[in-house]
Amino acid sequence: MRPIPADQIVDRIRAENPWWASPHRVPEPVSTWRPRAYLGLFLPLVQERSVRRAVLLMGPRRVGKTVLIQHAIQHLLEHGTDPRSICYLAVDHPLCTGLSLEELISHALTAAAHKTPPKHVYFFFDEIQYLRKWEVHLKTVVDSHPAYRCIASGSAAAALRLKSLESGAGRFTDFLLPPLTFHEYLDLLGRSGLVQAEVPDLEALNREFVTYLNAGGYPEALFSPAVQADPGRFIMADIVDKVLLRDLPSLYGIQDIQELNYLFTTLAFNTAGEVSLEELAKRSGVAKNTLRKYIEYLEAAFLIKVVHRIDQNARRFQRATSFKVYLTNPSIRAALFTPARIDDDTLGHLAETGIFSQWFHQPQRLHYARWKGGEVDLVFLDEKQKPAWAVEVKWSDRSYERPEELAGLLQFCQSNGLRDAVVTTRTKSGQREFDRVMLHFVPTSLYAYEIGRNIVRGMLATKQWARAASAERTTPSGSGR
Repeated sequence: MRPIPADQIVDRIRAENPWWASPHRVPEPVSTWRPRAYLGLFLPLVQERSVRRAVLLMGPRRVGKTVLIQHAIQHLLEHGTDPRSICYLAVDHPLCTGLSLEELISHALTAAAHKTPPKHVYFFFDEIQYLRKWEVHLKTVVDSHPAYRCIASGSAAAALRLKSLESGAGRFTDFLLPPLTFHEYLDLLGRSGLVQAEVPDLEALNREFVTYLNAGGYPEALFSPAVQADPGRFIMADIVDKVLLRDLPSLYGIQDIQELNYLFTTLAFNTAGEVSLEELAKRSGVAKNTLRKYIEYLEAAFLIKVVHRIDQNARRFQRATSFKVYLTNPSIRAALFTPARIDDDTLGHLAETGIFSQWFHQPQRLHYARWKGGEVDLVFLDEKQKPAWAVEVKWSDRSYERPEELAGLLQFCQSNGLRDAVVTTRTKSGQREFDRVMLHFVPTSLYAYEIGRNIVRGMLATKQWARAASAERTTPSGSGR
C-alpha cells in the first residue's frame, strides 16, 4: 500500500489558505458574516509577540471557534499582514492523521512557498486535539521557534483543558469563548434597537430573551432554518452526545457513559437549583466519589458550572456537600426537554441560568448564599473574598411591589456592609430604599444585555460592573417603565 505523498498534503493546505492567492481575503460566507463581539478580546492575544506563549482557544461545541479564527485572519489581512505568513491548518482532516506538529508546520511552509525561514508566521491549528501528544509538541514549537505565533483551538474541551493544565503551564494562554451572550444575540439579529431606544420595548425584549434562553446560545441556530426547525436535534446530536460520548471521558477515568448521561440530564433539568451529593447518590445508586468525577468532567467539557455556597457572613463551608449547578448554555435545557414559554413556572430558574451564563469568564468568584432562613442567588467575592455585590434574580414584578419579601437579600447586605443590591424583575425598573439598603430593580432581559455588553467592553468585574444595568437604565423610585 502506497503512503500518502507529501504533495497531496501540501495541496490540501493551499486549499485551506485561499488568501495566498488573489483576492487576499477569507472566502465567503465567513467574510460576509458579522464577527462576534469577542473578536475584540481575542485579537490582542493573537497579535501579542512580546510574550512567548501559544493561545489555546477553548469553549463549548458549536459556539463559533473556527469562525472566530477566520475573522481574526481577516483582520490580519486587512491590516497589512503578509498573506503567506498566515497559515490555517484543519488538523482534523484525514490527511493530517499520524503527522506530528513539526511535520505539519514543515508542509505548511512548503505550501506557502517559504524558501527561507520567515521572520514572522501565524499558525492557526484548528481541532488540535486530533494530533497525538499535541500539548508536548506545541510547547516545543513555542520554545524553539520565536518567529512562530501559534493559536490552537479544539472542541474536545475536556481533553484540551486537562492537557493545558498538565503540560502547558507557562506556555499556553487559555481563551474561553462562551455561548452567545444576549447582547451578541440581539446584535447579530439586528435587534439591538429594542434596548438602545430611549424607552426600551420591554415586551418585545422579553420575547426575544425567552427565545434566546430556548435556542439562542449558538450562532448557527440564528441563521440556519434547519437548526431553527429542530434545535433539539442539533444540540443533542452535535453537541451533547459528542461531548458525552466522544470527547475523551476516559481521560477522567469514566467508563459508564450511561451513568454520566443520566447525571447530566438530571442536572440540566435542575439548572440553577441546589444539588446535594447525598441525594444524588441515593437516587442514582452511584458512589459520591464517582459523582464528583462525573461533575468534574462535565465542568471541564463546559456543559455545567458548579457554584459554591457561602453563609450569611460570606464564609465558605468546610465540608460542603451541597452546591448549585448551572448549565453553561440555557438552550441545552430546552433541547433535552421542551422549550419554556414566557409564563412557565420553570422560566425563573432558566432566567437565572441565562444571567449566570453571561458571566462565562468570571465564574470562579461567583457564589450563592444560603443559611437557615435566607438565601441570595448570586454573590460576587472580591480578591479578599469579601462580597462586592449581590443579585437576586426574579422573573416577576412582585418583589418591586413587596420589597419586604427580599428579607434574605436585605439581611445578607446588612451582615456584609453592602449598601445596595440588584434585583431583577420582569418589567419594572427603579430604585427603592428598604431597611437602609438601596435596591436597584431592573428587568432581567435588560440586565442580561448590559452584562454581556459590558464584558466585551473590557469592564472589570466590580460592583460598578454589576450595577451598570441599573445605573444606566433605572428611573426614579416608583416610576416603572
